[in-house]
Amino acid sequence: MPVSSPFGALRGVRIIDASRVLAGPYCGQLLADHGADVIKIEPPGGDDTRRWGPPFTEDAASYYTGVNRNKRGITLDLTQDEARERLLDLLEDADVFIENFKAGTLEKWGLGYEEVLAKRFPRLVHCRITGFGTDGPLGALPGYDAVIQGMAGLMSINGTPASGPTRIGIPLVDISTGTQAALGITMALHERHTSQRGQLVEVALYDVALSLLHPPAANWLLSGVPQPLLGNGHPNIVPYDKFQTATADVFIGVGNDGQFRKFAAALGRADLAENERYSTNPQRVRNRQELTLILQQELLLLDGVALCDRLARAGVPAGPINDVGQALSHAHTQHREMVVELDGYRGTGLPVKLSRTPGRPSRRPPRLGEHNEEILGSGAAHEVAAVGDER
Repeated sequence: MPVSSPFGALRGVRIIDASRVLAGPYCGQLLADHGADVIKIEPPGGDDTRRWGPPFTEDAASYYTGVNRNKRGITLDLTQDEARERLLDLLEDADVFIENFKAGTLEKWGLGYEEVLAKRFPRLVHCRITGFGTDGPLGALPGYDAVIQGMAGLMSINGTPASGPTRIGIPLVDISTGTQAALGITMALHERHTSQRGQLVEVALYDVALSLLHPPAANWLLSGVPQPLLGNGHPNIVPYDKFQTATADVFIGVGNDGQFRKFAAALGRADLAENERYSTNPQRVRNRQELTLILQQELLLLDGVALCDRLARAGVPAGPINDVGQALSHAHTQHREMVVELDGYRGTGLPVKLSRTPGRPSRRPPRLGEHNEEILGSGAAHEVAAVGDER
């Protein structure tokens, strides 16, 4: 039975989320945070990420709880005919179906989009998340975030000459894919108001990874020159880098010549902004190495935290480099409500803040099969029995 949320821009939208691991669950959480009724289907053994720890809650690893709040949770062994019938029952009054099964799995189960779902549920928005899409030279191959970071060029621009290509320290491709999937779903729901028809929303990790290559892709498409490893530096802007100071590591991002004049004055080196080798950004890029060395020598003499505050208030983006705990404990993080607590659950807050219909966390991540009886009816507890998962 659909649950009508009292909050959020997506209240009244019902979503069946049969995805696992990260991109799909993150997508479902984004939509649930803004009021959608999201029912998460897990195999009887649970989503893989329930075991991706430590740390653990009493029921799951933090990796799971970080992307599954605001959902109701059920278990179905979709390798079984009866469970697939229950899925079809759930889709009868659903608006959206999210899944990331291996290509061909739904077809093998007699649940292919074109053959079955689109005909039986013409208003359904079906979101398919895959590694590489379902066709083409790499179609239907499995894909994990770090592998695709490597294949799509992201690792080639991350790191230093000493480190070599390096994985970005968060699952950026998965998270971005989940975000793009949520955007695609909301676009399809918007279009449905006109056409009264659903459609397939296909999002591939590989495509999303390529779309993130800005500006390296734009630079290469124009020049044909691949981006070298620059560490924390920027290929098109100087200075835009990490520096050591007397008190802390800081990041200073100078985006234009006016900001560079302010930065140089704050260092007591106004002469640098008058030097023709550094007065314009193209010149600073050409003379990156020598200018960076000069700036680093000056910054080692200064209190970095105080300097960053002074620069930022003067209009020059700058800040100390915090660890995760420092960032989550910062007074501005608290002010922006970017850490939330609910029924023993703690997580990051909602980055999209709507003025009239704000989203909010209202339900902790579900325990395995917690809502079986509520959603599937009495006698559903047998679905929790541990069996294999063919995804």
